[in-house]
Amino acid sequence: MTQWPDVAVVMPVLNEENYLEAAVLAILSQDYSGQVQVVLALGPSNDRTDEIAKRICAADTRVSSVQNPTGRTPEGLNAALAATTQEIVVRVDAHSELSDGYIRLAVETLQRTGADNVGGIMGARGVTSFEKAVAAAMTSPLGVGSASFHTGGNEGPTETVYLGVFKRSALERVGGYDPTFTRAQDWEMNHRIRETGGTVWFNPELFVTYRPRSSVRKLAKQYFEYGTWRHEVMRRHPETRTRKSALRYYAPPLAVVGISGGTIAAFVGSALQFFPLAFWGILAPFSYALVILISSLSLAKRARSGALWLPVVLTTMQLSWGIGFLASRPKLK
Repeated sequence: MTQWPDVAVVMPVLNEENYLEAAVLAILSQDYSGQVQVVLALGPSNDRTDEIAKRICAADTRVSSVQNPTGRTPEGLNAALAATTQEIVVRVDAHSELSDGYIRLAVETLQRTGADNVGGIMGARGVTSFEKAVAAAMTSPLGVGSASFHTGGNEGPTETVYLGVFKRSALERVGGYDPTFTRAQDWEMNHRIRETGGTVWFNPELFVTYRPRSSVRKLAKQYFEYGTWRHEVMRRHPETRTRKSALRYYAPPLAVVGISGGTIAAFVGSALQFFPLAFWGILAPFSYALVILISSLSLAKRARSGALWLPVVLTTMQLSWGIGFLASRPKLK
């Protein structure tokens, strides 16, 4: 490519004092010949995030900030988009770090494929034992389903990608991010791009390091929200309910129903001394526990020092997602 297009990097930021500096440094140190503008959309953080962001902006003129009073991700992204004009838009989270050459390869892929959005692997990397267990679980279909940006796959068209590098024309065509989506805004945005004739492209050579949640409580909250908003996507876009790829979304809520129903049946059967009911009831939670154990053993080497956390992590991710899906109520548009 004789002339590399300028790019805008948009980043929603909220309570990211531990990660923001590394995330921005990974952008500014990219080997890219075009100009790079970074816009931080600052939410109402209650840690040192704003102080760190102010220092970063003062140290490098390529970085600026806008306010995002609600702290919600889609509104932050839209605010950052409104502050830029470049034809290529790179979406980054403050909880992630771009790999070397990411922007260059993404722009090349956009030009080569004619896609509207390209993305690659969400490479979870943990530091603590718990985070390492979460990172290992995020590479397994039993932890997060079979999305290619988690588990890998061949290059080609896909439903969604992690973060993404967009043509601005595609974002403008669909009206930007839907501000009513607290979670799943990326999947929903990519759905609208595809519904309007665009292509979303997965390139496994694109890699972004992601920092997993650091506790059971934070992980449960994250996956509960994932399940809640996945159900909302299906409400807003009913055509997504019956696609083959949607089957993985029904597995966690079915597991919750099966375990709950089986446990109740086992207690009732025991209380009434109706042992066939008790036997068949206990089979569901026992089978689930066996699957979790086998899955944990298969991921133990990958989790390294976090191996003992795997049963807790897998159960938390799956059941929190399923409960969120089942508890979801229609959201106001």
